Amino acid sequence: MNISFKDMVIIVSGGSRGIGYAIAEAFLNAGAQVLIIARNPDRLREAAEKLASAGSVTTRVCDVTNPEAVLELFQFVADTFRRIDCVVNAAGITRDQLMIRMKDQDWHDVINANLNGTFYMCRRAARMMIRQNSGCIINISSIIGLHGNIGQANYSASKAGMIALTKSLARELAGKNIRVNAVAPGFIDTDMTRELPDTIKESILNGIPLSRMGMPEDVAGIVLFLASGFASYITGQTVVVDGGMTM
Repeated sequence: MNISFKDMVIIVSGGSRGIGYAIAEAFLNAGAQVLIIARNPDRLREAAEKLASAGSVTTRVCDVTNPEAVLELFQFVADTFRRIDCVVNAAGITRDQLMIRMKDQDWHDVINANLNGTFYMCRRAARMMIRQNSGCIINISSIIGLHGNIGQANYSASKAGMIALTKSLARELAGKNIRVNAVAPGFIDTDMTRELPDTIKESILNGIPLSRMGMPEDVAGIVLFLASGFASYITGQTVVVDGGMTM
């Protein structure tokens, strides 16, 4: 299957590393113009340098938890690109702890980054897409949002909220020719998972039928499919990418 995004404009939040970086790279390789955003300017610069050989990449420092910063971002997009074809919300954080020990700030930080930030991005993207009567939004959730996990009440709630947000927006925007879907990765080899103790990694791997961790590219492939014309009749769905872990 050959998927081309030649000259299409794609925004990827959290695009400086991990899953977001892999998604940005895949879109670039498919011919898209990609704008990656993140909070850390140094990581953005490093990512842009590595991605430059793949295609037309632009960077913008943006804290998605700040609605004014998100507004400025989309003003930049309108001024620079005049349109937007797809927004991928991949920015997110973790602050793991058992609920009875979890600090208020850890709860609020995760909800703010993962759920509120996604809402702010979706709201601005939708307004721009409604005017052009086209577009798609893809939210990167997690299987933890579907099934929960010990020590991740905040993360689980934020990712479950993203799935519910996806379904509601899909209903609201379908009449404007805008599709909204979510992807729920499982155990993916990223900076976050590399910090886990080996004993925990081994335990998780034992529960994955495909017997391996997923790669960021595994998630990127699904995102490209959902953004493409091959998925033109798919909206409001959550696609699980977990090697069979939760079947």
